[in-house]
Amino acid sequence: MLIPIEQLVFLCIGFFIIATLYSSVGFGGGSSYLALLTLVLTSFFAIRSIALVCNLVVVSGSTYLYFKNGHAKLKDFLPFVLASIPLAYIGATFRLKESVFFIILGCSLILSALFLAVQTVEIDKSKKEVEDYPNYLSYVLGVGIGFLSGLVGIGGGIFLAPVLNHLRWNKAIKIAALASFFILVNSVSGLFGLITSDSLSLPLRETICLVIAVLLGGQLGIRISLKKLSANGIKRVTALLVFVVGIRVLLVNGLELF
Repeated sequence: MLIPIEQLVFLCIGFFIIATLYSSVGFGGGSSYLALLTLVLTSFFAIRSIALVCNLVVVSGSTYLYFKNGHAKLKDFLPFVLASIPLAYIGATFRLKESVFFIILGCSLILSALFLAVQTVEIDKSKKEVEDYPNYLSYVLGVGIGFLSGLVGIGGGIFLAPVLNHLRWNKAIKIAALASFFILVNSVSGLFGLITSDSLSLPLRETICLVIAVLLGGQLGIRISLKKLSANGIKRVTALLVFVVGIRVLLVNGLELF
């Protein structure tokens, strides 16, 4: 038992809310799971492992529904995932020093928060034309984001979707579907990387409780209509949370300034 029962209850509630909100916009919630886990756990092996498994649970259901409803086509996504899978695996095999891990994690959380915040102030993308880009750009993005996602235990969709929206790669719904699928394959690849590097750490009670929480939240978020909840509003609140915790992780856990 790593977490007192009262903390675990609040953590489950937080994971449920995160999974509900994130799944509604095509994400798995990995960055916010990491943010909350760093507040109650000190083992970064457990932090990476739990976040990755919870990510996998949420996006599995989302990806299925995106494909079922015709928002996703495998041929359009292959360049991204083929480049990202081996790099996510390689990133997950790195056995980082604890301070280095927290520095990278803190910077990643801050960066993801800024990406989300910038995305909310851009103009309506439905009024923009879709741009054409060379295929190699998909591979380049897949390589870079895949490696980072494996390194810190994030599926990578929270980095990929804002970049693609900014580049006007495609319609928002298709980008959300890609982000969900991207997170899925990178989470699987990263999980294998943790297993083969003997870095997988899944405390039984905590993992079961948190997986149940995100499973329920993820299914709720992807199925129900959230028209009364602005997607930009969700992203702004999430960006604020991730930014604050990212600063704390960087300064306290990484740089040990306090």
